[in-house]
Amino acid sequence: MSEAPSIKPRNIPAWIIMILLVVLWSIPTIGLLITSFRPVDDQVSTGWWTALFNPFGSGWTIENYRDVLSGGGGGGMANSFLNSIVVAVPATILPLMFAAFAAYAFTFMRFPGRDVLFIVIVAVMVVPIQVAFVPMLDLLGPNNLNINGQYLAVWILHTGFGMPLAIYTLRNYMATLPNSVIESAKIDGATHFQTFWQLIVPMSVPAIAAFGILQFIWVWNDLLIALLFLGSGENSTVIVTLQGLLGTQGQGFELLPAGAFVSIAVPMLVFFGLQRFFVRGLTAGAVKG
Repeated sequence: MSEAPSIKPRNIPAWIIMILLVVLWSIPTIGLLITSFRPVDDQVSTGWWTALFNPFGSGWTIENYRDVLSGGGGGGMANSFLNSIVVAVPATILPLMFAAFAAYAFTFMRFPGRDVLFIVIVAVMVVPIQVAFVPMLDLLGPNNLNINGQYLAVWILHTGFGMPLAIYTLRNYMATLPNSVIESAKIDGATHFQTFWQLIVPMSVPAIAAFGILQFIWVWNDLLIALLFLGSGENSTVIVTLQGLLGTQGQGFELLPAGAFVSIAVPMLVFFGLQRFFVRGLTAGAVKG
C-alpha cells in the first residue's frame, strides 16, 4: 500500500495561506446560505453569524425556497430555471462550434489577410458589448427581423459576443498542437473536414471544455441581454426573475438569498462535472516539451 503524502515543513506557510484564503472566500457564500433559511424577522433583527454560533436558538424555515420556486411572494423561478437552460445550452454550443471552425482556419489554413483578420477579431474583444445594444434592438425589433423577445435573438447575441474570445482562446491552443500530426493527415489524403473532426477536435477537448464552462456561466448569469431582448415575461431567465424578486419598494428581499442559491445550482454542477477539463485547458500550452 502506498503511503499518504506528508506535508513538508517548508510547505506549511503555503497551506496556512491557502486555507485562510478559502475561508475568507467562503464567508459570503456561507452567510448567504444561512440567511436563505432564516425567517424575514430574524433576517432584519440579527446577523447571520448569530444563527451560525447559536443554531438552536434561531428560527429556521424553508418557506423562502418554497416561495421562490412556486411563485409565492413574487418568485416563480421554477419556469425561469427551464428558460435559462434553453438559453444557455445553445448559446454555449453555437459560439464554440463556429469558433472552433474559425480557430482551425486561422491555425492550419493559409489565406490572404489571415493575420489582419485575426487581429481585428482580437481587437473586437476590447469593445464593450453595451455599445451594441441600441443598434441590435433596432435590428432585432419589429421594424426589421422582429425576433426580439424570442430565444433566437438571445442565441444570436451571445454567439456574436462570445465568438471573439472563443476564437482567440482556441486558436492559441491549437497552435500548440504537434504539426507533424497535421502533416501526416495531409500525406494520407485527409481533407480539412476530416482533419478537424478526427484529429483537432479530440485533441482540443480540454480547451473547448474550459471555454464552454466560462461561456455557460457567463450566459447563465447574464442580466442585461436577457432583460433587454427577452424581457421579464414568460421567457424570463433565472437572473431576470431573481432581480425581479426585489420589488420597487424593497419588498421580497428575504427571498433573494434563496433565489441566489437556486440560480447557482446548474453552474456549480457544470463546473464540477467538467473541472478536470477546465484545469487542463487553462494550463495547456503553458509549458512546451
